Amino acid sequence: MKAIPKLTKYMTTAPFAINFEATLTEAMEVMEKQRIRHLPVMKNGQVFGLISDRDLKSVFAFAGANPKELHVGDICTDHLFVTKPEALISEVASEMALRKMGSAIVMDNGKLVGIFTATDAMKALSDICESRFHS
Repeated sequence: MKAIPKLTKYMTTAPFAINFEATLTEAMEVMEKQRIRHLPVMKNGQVFGLISDRDLKSVFAFAGANPKELHVGDICTDHLFVTKPEALISEVASEMALRKMGSAIVMDNGKLVGIFTATDAMKALSDICESRFHS
């Protein structure tokens, strides 16, 4: 029987991040350019929160909201799921499903080292199925 893979195998390493003082327009531009949906928010070199494309779309739906004047720190969530790189993907995926979260922040020694998203989880599922059930 094969061991359950650790997060390090499937997480996105060196994720893009944005400063909490950046505007929503800047966040949207980074997400579109990098083709990502989750962006860690940094303040003084530490993870401050997380902003998602869904967060941005929600704000843009409000009449009068100016994305050039609003800052990422104003709308990002601080309810984060933080885990370690050596965590098992089964445990992380289970916790993400339980909390209904689209991503987990991966920290090591107080530093942001990765992000594990639903897309990463789908890649892991595909690999595991191919390696274990390939006909």
